[in-house]
Amino acid sequence: MTFVWIDILWLLLAVPVLIGAYVFLQRRRKKVAMRFPHLAIIKQAIDGQSKIKRHIPPALLLASLTLLIVAIARPSAIVTVASQGGTIIMAIDVSASMRAADVSPDRITAAQVAAKALINDRAHQIRIGIVKFSGSAFPVQSPTADTVALNAAIDNLRPQFNTAIGDAVYASLQMIFPQMRLDSMIPGMGGNEFVSIGDSKTRSNANQPARPALTPVPPGSYRSAAIILMTDGKNTAGPDPIEAARLAANLGVRIFTIGFGSPTGQILNYDGGSSNSVLDEDTLKRMAEITKAQYFHAQSAQELTKIYKQLTTTIQKEPQETEITVFLVAAAVAFCTLSSFLSMLWFYRIF
Repeated sequence: MTFVWIDILWLLLAVPVLIGAYVFLQRRRKKVAMRFPHLAIIKQAIDGQSKIKRHIPPALLLASLTLLIVAIARPSAIVTVASQGGTIIMAIDVSASMRAADVSPDRITAAQVAAKALINDRAHQIRIGIVKFSGSAFPVQSPTADTVALNAAIDNLRPQFNTAIGDAVYASLQMIFPQMRLDSMIPGMGGNEFVSIGDSKTRSNANQPARPALTPVPPGSYRSAAIILMTDGKNTAGPDPIEAARLAANLGVRIFTIGFGSPTGQILNYDGGSSNSVLDEDTLKRMAEITKAQYFHAQSAQELTKIYKQLTTTIQKEPQETEITVFLVAAAVAFCTLSSFLSMLWFYRIF
């Protein structure tokens, strides 16, 4: 918890002083009652009352005063709140191995069902964009809150060839930052520079004019958007996925990665053909780690759907620093009101 006016908290030193004064007055009251015989009836009445009951109103009043002092200092706390908007980019692998039927009815259909679960379970104000990737990456649906359009885009996904994970990240980032020239930051893809996270290293292409370096932000700090990347293989084409993840980290964007398949590799048969599918978990874990996100592994359609639903909750609930002064003031007023009510109810007076 942090405070805007932390010096105000010195007033809390008055709390133990008030407690001491209250104890002193209670003892003095008893001594007076015992000193004068004609006050024996009063003493008897005092002793007959519940010891706990007569201390409750003052205790509530003291709690109210304490909360007001803390509230004046304007405290802020990290609380988890529901996101009121934002963008999720779903990057979905449509490589040839997604035709395999080791997951019923086949991998691509299972992925489509899971993706629709995320779309239908999200908060309606959250927009979703869709990128498909195989030998290269293609945006198939710009970010939108239209559930019908999103489901239609998912239904139109068809398996192709190769797996360009790095390309998928760049395409997803371009959706999030349409005003940026991300091609100028892709090493080996016509770009002239790239700022590597952690070391601010700049790589230059002598054939291109110099451009100003990207100023990195803390990884994971961009809370308005996130990427969910699902693949059942390893990168076989396009830019390096780790370099792409570093760019995402420099932009503050998290990449939640999902591995769908077997890390040990397996021969998959489909449409009279076959391929050896190997899930590169190390790369996916590294991408998630660099961007301050998480990696998940799914081996069935049910597991994939569960992970997507879990990610929906994770992305839509974000920790934020929020000033809680109003809540403390409300609690203080409630305690003060309750103290007055109980004092009137039990002793027919206010304090």
